[in-house]
Amino acid sequence: MPPDSLPPPVLRLLAARAAAREARDWAQADALRDELAALGWEPQDGPSGSTARPILAPAAPNAMAVSHLDEPASIAASVQIAAEDHAEDFARCVAGLGAHPPSVAWELVVVANEPAFDPAPALDAIGDGTPPVVVRSPGRLGWADARTVGLRHSRGEITILLDTSLEPVGDFVAPLLAAFEDERVGIAGGWGVSSGDGRQFDEAPPGEVDAIEGYCLAIRREALRAVGGFDRRFRFYRNADLDLSFAVRDAGWRAMRTGPLPLVRHEHRGWSSLPDDERDRLSKRNFYRFLDHWGDRRDLLLHPDPPSR
Repeated sequence: MPPDSLPPPVLRLLAARAAAREARDWAQADALRDELAALGWEPQDGPSGSTARPILAPAAPNAMAVSHLDEPASIAASVQIAAEDHAEDFARCVAGLGAHPPSVAWELVVVANEPAFDPAPALDAIGDGTPPVVVRSPGRLGWADARTVGLRHSRGEITILLDTSLEPVGDFVAPLLAAFEDERVGIAGGWGVSSGDGRQFDEAPPGEVDAIEGYCLAIRREALRAVGGFDRRFRFYRNADLDLSFAVRDAGWRAMRTGPLPLVRHEHRGWSSLPDDERDRLSKRNFYRFLDHWGDRRDLLLHPDPPSR
């Protein structure tokens, strides 16, 4: 919203938060964000400064309120991608899907998260199959909210989050679905990590893992119902995948990394487009959130380190 239309208390908190950010007092900036949230406002930072928008109420009559998760699956797989800031990445990902469509019944769910471009022309690459489901967000949402919106709109037995930094060069859906033939698997993907202490996570080989990375993350509908989606406080993508993976595993499911998938990884703009200090700050803040949830849950580690003496 334009700053001149904001209530005076919100303006004062925004100004104080801007000063804290300028002083690199990130703890104070986060505390002021929480004060804004308590008033029902969410700050939005941009190159020309900060403004705020009302926090969306769960019952609001918009895309955030819609959910098909309580309905039975009507299709084998939903593939979800987000249209946000990088038109060429989006178009490349969609073109790959169009050239190498899944061999099962599927749908494409596009979250149009107040994109900086029109996603419609790129969607022509999908061809004559089921038209993509385009979910338009009510304003720019944080990473977790945008992905959860898409998850709630999916109708697949398995929903696959696909980052637009990936380019499909073959049918990657079939090997993902094969991982779910084991009824104990709730979440799977082409990249996974494991940890001995819950602090340092390293790339893990194919097989059961502690967490699935969000570049290509597939989740069973029943597991998704159990956890509801991502924690909305993860406005930046880093470590949100760890948090979701641990929530799914805490609900009794296994996480499985597949073998190599026919996906080419390109530059990840969500990381590379930010200044080093900003992405490090956002990553650390998200990791602290993860630790708040799961830092003492050594029982969720497949191969925990021996306790220190």
